[in-house]
Amino acid sequence: MCGRYASTKAAVDIAEEFHAVDATGDAAPGPDYNVAPTKPVLAVVQRHPRGAEGNVDETRTERSVRVVRWGLVPSWAKDASGGSRLINARAETAADKPSFRAALAARRCLLPADGWYEWRRGGGAKQPFFITGATAAARGGSLAMAGIWEFWRSPDGGEPLVTAAVLTTDAVGPLADIHPRMPLLLAAEDWAAWLDPDGEAPASLLRAPSDAVVAGLELRPVSAMVNNVRNEGPELLARAELAEPVLALDLPTEPTATEPTEPTEPAGPTGPTGHTERTERTAALAAGRSGAGR
Repeated sequence: MCGRYASTKAAVDIAEEFHAVDATGDAAPGPDYNVAPTKPVLAVVQRHPRGAEGNVDETRTERSVRVVRWGLVPSWAKDASGGSRLINARAETAADKPSFRAALAARRCLLPADGWYEWRRGGGAKQPFFITGATAAARGGSLAMAGIWEFWRSPDGGEPLVTAAVLTTDAVGPLADIHPRMPLLLAAEDWAAWLDPDGEAPASLLRAPSDAVVAGLELRPVSAMVNNVRNEGPELLARAELAEPVLALDLPTEPTATEPTEPTEPAGPTGPTGHTERTERTAALAAGRSGAGR
């Protein structure tokens, strides 16, 4: 997954959709069609509430919408500068990584999104795509990206910084022809298990998406305006004509790195190599149709 997505719904609407309370107050960000690392974003969390005296009520939990910064800063980090690199965490290895394992064990969240952007190379050009839930969008729903969140306190004191990262997995089907990684998307029936603060991360959810999930996605080519993080507005989501080099599916044989590594560890493998064969599904994509048909 590349470092950009869209989140345009108000916090109160996200709260209603995810059966939560809106706890964002005045901090909620406005509609953002070009979310980039270090920006404030909405997250759905589930925690044991605290009483008036600050005591944790272990008998119940409360689901709420909060504001976090995209780009996880581990609690043990000396400063917050590394957060811009830790925007994604591989679902396959997060439990073993010092930067992610504590959050995965106890602080999981959902990051609602209208969809996310990926860039595919072709003939020297990079074609951006917006991947959205065609069925969900038709009824005004959001994609639920699995995430983890963390507290960080500056040695100088002050309010804690709350940050988050998106869990990613291998892309499958036509998505893999664009990029080797994708967000870990969770269906509504899996939200409770993922958010449960008293349970471990369900291993059954830390896997590539099902064919049904992929079939419900629309892969929409969009204009290069999204390349500039300063560009903003609904026009970024409008369907654009595919450039001729991309129609030829002249894809690289080696992918670029898809996720940053932790500050203390060397870069790892970048995942599967790019696809070079023209399948029926990518032919449909090049013709401007969604992965699920239209």
